[in-house]
Amino acid sequence: MLDQLKRMAVLAAVVRHGSFAAAARQLRTSTSAVSQQVRALEKDMGVTLLHRSTRKLSLTPAGERFHAGCAAMVAAAEAAQAQLAQLRDAPEGELRIAMTVGFGRQAGPALAPLLAAHPRLRLHLQVEDGFTDLVAHRIDLAIRFGRLPDSSWVAQRIGSLHTGLYAAPAYLAQRGVPATPDALRQADWLMLQDGTDTARRLPGSDLSVTPRYTSNNQLTLQQLCEAGLGLAPLGDEDVAEAVAAGRLLRVDTELVLPELPVWALTPQRDAQPAKVRHAIAALKAHLAEAR
Repeated sequence: MLDQLKRMAVLAAVVRHGSFAAAARQLRTSTSAVSQQVRALEKDMGVTLLHRSTRKLSLTPAGERFHAGCAAMVAAAEAAQAQLAQLRDAPEGELRIAMTVGFGRQAGPALAPLLAAHPRLRLHLQVEDGFTDLVAHRIDLAIRFGRLPDSSWVAQRIGSLHTGLYAAPAYLAQRGVPATPDALRQADWLMLQDGTDTARRLPGSDLSVTPRYTSNNQLTLQQLCEAGLGLAPLGDEDVAEAVAAGRLLRVDTELVLPELPVWALTPQRDAQPAKVRHAIAALKAHLAEAR
């Protein structure tokens, strides 16, 4: 069947270009190879499709009917290729992105220019702090921070997130600023749940602390922190509004939290759709501008 389809495409090219030689140039093959393909097709069909003369070629009555189907097949293939090229080169369709609750606040500013420029692009945001199975939830792109779990997903670093140690004014007024390692150990810590109840080493230091409050939701931790329950390592961008409003203060200690790498995770490395490539570029530009 595949050989027959190829021969039908060759016949369509011969009729379109008017000769075996012209069709051979378009198909980047030899004139004899084109002639052989047409003869093989006639043998398969059991009919003569072309009248051959030294001056020109013409379709037989059977050839005219058969050529209509051949031309339609080639046109359908070309249309499918054009649609695929548009999908590859122009963002359109539904773009499904999974991201953390905290970073979800930045989704609007980051992706608004992309969505405005491409009205045929639709956006679905799945916002949760837990790790999402990209294939099971049909996710095109996931944004995650810090150390990544082992997985088959393809990770591309797109920026960094500045983090700091934050507390509510009421907590600091009651407990004081934890200026020493011992004071930091004795503080009430709020941290994202990691599946253990053991002490955790703070990033960028040898200091281990045991969280008093944990949650699987970053926004909930920030709200608990604003309520004066303790210290929390939070993203500077995430808490900018709370700091400006006086609900949180950045705690200055000898402990300096490192920047968290921001990762774009995709199910595949090669031949990414245009919508994914453009979304990654938009998020990368937003993170660079926020630095």
